[in-house]
Amino acid sequence: MTTAWHTTLLLAAAGTLATAFAVWRAGRRQVFFLHMAQLEGYKVAPFAAWVTGRMFDVVLRWSHAVGTLLLVILVVLKPTGPALAGLFSAWAVAFMSSRRYRRDRPKKALAWTPRMKRLAVTSVLVTLLVSTFVAAALSSHPPLALLAFLLAADLLAPVAVATALAVNVPLERRVHQGFIRQAQTRLAHRPDLGIVAITGSYGKTSTKFAIREMLSQRHPVLASPGSFNTPMGICRVVNNMLEDDHRWLVLEMGTRHSGDITALCEIARPDIAVVTSVGKAHLATMGSVEAIAREKGSLLRFLPRGGTAILNWDDKHVASMRAEEDVHYIYVSAAGHEEADIRAENVRYDACGCAFDVVFRRDRVRIETRLLGAHNITNMLLALAVGHASGLTLRQMAPAFRRLQPVPHRLELRHDPGGLTVLDDAFNSNPVGARSAVDVLSHFTSGQRIVITPGMVELGAVEEEENRAWGAYMALRVDTVVLVGADRTRPIAEGLRRAGFPDEGIVTVRTLFDARAWLTRNAKPGDTVLYENDLPDQYTEAS
Repeated sequence: MTTAWHTTLLLAAAGTLATAFAVWRAGRRQVFFLHMAQLEGYKVAPFAAWVTGRMFDVVLRWSHAVGTLLLVILVVLKPTGPALAGLFSAWAVAFMSSRRYRRDRPKKALAWTPRMKRLAVTSVLVTLLVSTFVAAALSSHPPLALLAFLLAADLLAPVAVATALAVNVPLERRVHQGFIRQAQTRLAHRPDLGIVAITGSYGKTSTKFAIREMLSQRHPVLASPGSFNTPMGICRVVNNMLEDDHRWLVLEMGTRHSGDITALCEIARPDIAVVTSVGKAHLATMGSVEAIAREKGSLLRFLPRGGTAILNWDDKHVASMRAEEDVHYIYVSAAGHEEADIRAENVRYDACGCAFDVVFRRDRVRIETRLLGAHNITNMLLALAVGHASGLTLRQMAPAFRRLQPVPHRLELRHDPGGLTVLDDAFNSNPVGARSAVDVLSHFTSGQRIVITPGMVELGAVEEEENRAWGAYMALRVDTVVLVGADRTRPIAEGLRRAGFPDEGIVTVRTLFDARAWLTRNAKPGDTVLYENDLPDQYTEAS
């Protein structure tokens, strides 16, 4: 009796331990994959592609093989008593680690928004449904059914999240349509409100805040915060932030897929359209530069008769864009092309900012700003053009440029207490912006010039080629390059070496946190470090 009681107690303890660890790990996996789904924009295809690419990193783990083996032992040997307790204990050991599914220092934490909560509920329900079905098929053998349930719940977490994304599509569409109708109604009742829409492969956010600075000299202005450039982002701005006294609404319009501009303009039709650039960003989703140009250029189709299109003359794709209606065109050129309506001349760069003459017809005004990089001159000229279209003169706008501050993480200059100068260009990266950032870094000559980067992404078939070319470009302008992620940055290392960059100047680490640790150990006062791009958590390479 005593032996039987001990055996029963041992089985209960081992079974409880196995269940607790398995449930804990399955929960960690659910949260981990929900986070990745959020970072992939709640879209099934990108999330499925991410999961497929990480099959042997985060999807299939050694514990799944151990769990399968233990199930086979359970079926074949049918252990009882202490042997079954030992099997449960082995299961607990196999599933006790959830380290791979923890983000102790995420770059962008999981946000428990209403949409995420709906997705989590659906995902858990799918997991319980499938796992219960699996267990029910083995109900004649309770220990086997329990372990099969736990293994299915853990293994199928990414499948459950993907299924939940698909199942929730109709519900999310209805929720979104409600927000869209609310925003459309609010704007329909504001005929006095001028709307400026900005699109482009890069430069949108910096241009947006420069425009806000110009227009706010005369009228109350609302500019969408950060990178709110999606339909729901714009709806949030209109529904929650727009006040009755605002006279201008400045919106950033992002594009990743064909038709995105149409969806955004159906919410907010612009009076002034600004196109900054056409580049290779989002080639992976758009397919070609020509397709990107068509999508960006479609913004002009939504201008009313008499509206204004402000275009970058220096970009051949942008300069050739045309609207369907009779609109007014204003072209700007940072390269000083005389064909443009507004151009920059006598440009001077240094480590403190830049200065240039703005020429518009017979007017010439000297502009000084703390913004760094040649690309910011284009952004400021576009903002000047918007100010002109609203009725401001060059001389009225010139003082505003001295007040312009860098947009956070977009070539933002700061000085660390330890004497290190930091150029923070970590928000994202593209071929033009990355070269411009390196050019700015080259002006700092007091110490070592260090670049920390994971490379450029979403460039489609030319991604490796562009990263290799950027590596070669850096070779003559910097002293040390810290590459974050060996696989993704391999083309950069190749470009550096082909251009004669010494191997001792190339450092490879796995994560940004490792790069910062390296910097703490090796950087000295007077050194300058450029953070060029900071990829989201879903790009972190396996350890």
